[in-house]
Amino acid sequence: MAVNLTDLSLPQLEGLKTQLDQEVEFLTSSIGQLKVVQTKYVEAKDSLNVLNKNNKGKELLVPLTSSMYVPGTLNDVEHVLVDVGTGYYVEKNVEDSKAFFKRKIDFLTKQIEKIQPALQEKHAMKQAVIEVMNMKIQQLQQSQQASQMGTTKA
Repeated sequence: MAVNLTDLSLPQLEGLKTQLDQEVEFLTSSIGQLKVVQTKYVEAKDSLNVLNKNNKGKELLVPLTSSMYVPGTLNDVEHVLVDVGTGYYVEKNVEDSKAFFKRKIDFLTKQIEKIQPALQEKHAMKQAVIEVMNMKIQQLQQSQQASQMGTTKA
């Protein structure tokens, strides 16, 4: 059901604007979270390029935490353990891992593309509400000025 914004009162418009602000914030946050996850998958996919026969036997630092590493040696350049979610890891060869990460990246890209139009629509609706609110405020100020002019002449 479509509602004409000009038919709404200022408090109703304010409530609608608040609701749209929350929806815009939620959608923006959702896109941000999807992009963070997408970036992690892109980095994981890119890091697989280090696994080649030339690097077999090379020393490297293995992260234990985000700030603590231990020295290690790269022995198997053909297989990796991939975190597939909820604490499950699957051993995959490098090519299968790249394909897995590509599918995840593509899926997240599609989700972001689905949310983007909704976000733009909410932004446009919010802008329309703000314009109507400003128009109503101006009308209110003009009517107050006109009534003040009328009382000062009397």
